[in-house]
Amino acid sequence: MRQYQPPFTFTNAIVASVARISERLGAWTARSATTLSPKLRRGNRIQSIQASLAIEHNTLSIEQVSAVIDDQPVFGPPREIQEVRNAFAAYEKLDQWSASNEHHLLEAHQLLMSGLLDGLGQYRKAGVGIYDGKTLVHMAPPASRVPQLMDDLLGWLALTDLPPLVASCLFHYEFEFIHPFADGNGRMGRLWQTLILSQWRPELAWLPVESVVRDRQHAYYAALASADHDAEATPFVAFMLEALEQALHIALQENDGEGEASDRVNDGVNGGVNDEITVKLDSLDQQLLDAMRENPYVTQESLVALSGKSLSTIQRRIRKLRQYHVQRIGSDKSGYWQVKQ
Repeated sequence: MRQYQPPFTFTNAIVASVARISERLGAWTARSATTLSPKLRRGNRIQSIQASLAIEHNTLSIEQVSAVIDDQPVFGPPREIQEVRNAFAAYEKLDQWSASNEHHLLEAHQLLMSGLLDGLGQYRKAGVGIYDGKTLVHMAPPASRVPQLMDDLLGWLALTDLPPLVASCLFHYEFEFIHPFADGNGRMGRLWQTLILSQWRPELAWLPVESVVRDRQHAYYAALASADHDAEATPFVAFMLEALEQALHIALQENDGEGEASDRVNDGVNGGVNDEITVKLDSLDQQLLDAMRENPYVTQESLVALSGKSLSTIQRRIRKLRQYHVQRIGSDKSGYWQVKQ
């Protein structure tokens, strides 16, 4: 019987993206071995958790997520606090799981959705879809097909000779296409891609690519929809490779000097929310804060136009400011900025 092969086409753009990521990954590996301290790893992990949950409409800030993990009192919706606890427990267990092991996949879902869902660690029994806001992006296959589809997908993952960078993105798409669980599929897909990558290169367990996906959330859903339309994963693989490339670019830039303020942010996050905050703001940071204070509904695109900086620079600075100086209230699409005094 022929092994299942997810529909996918290598394009010149994907080959070029893999080459660029591999080059940057070499630099990231060298630096993570010497500069990625336990505190910085923890800070990156907190970024990953906050971003992945924010995509699922969790409103807790980086500061609040850090406090929850430190078992400090946090004023927020109990469900969202439970989501953070679950996600931290799941990410901390990554090195104990094998990505192609179905038992481990079901165990991860049980841990990730504990106290939030009935039928923990069980495939869904009813139909389900993927929504971007109120818009249906994808209707998943019937529940009766899920066990066989997941068996095929995990079997393929165990035997594929595709580069792990590509295989992880391809698995992520196929997992979201199947949508095997009643809830928690988005965060599970992102968690499992991180697991696949970390089993190839352990340092990738600490790269917060989820932050880039959160900042490009509508493009993420558009890539899913495009892959569905094309009946192959190529558009989604291309998107996720771009996200990985951008995450590595940001991480390397932060290590190259722009990360001095970011390092102080991470030190603050790891020290707890009651520690003295020593994040130094420069003129660009202050310009963004002033714009958010004047117009709480200002968009990232408007901040790009106002500052003359690139989108990636604005997104990086916003992540810095969200540590202690500004909070996003509501969703990325319809929410607003609240500048702290």
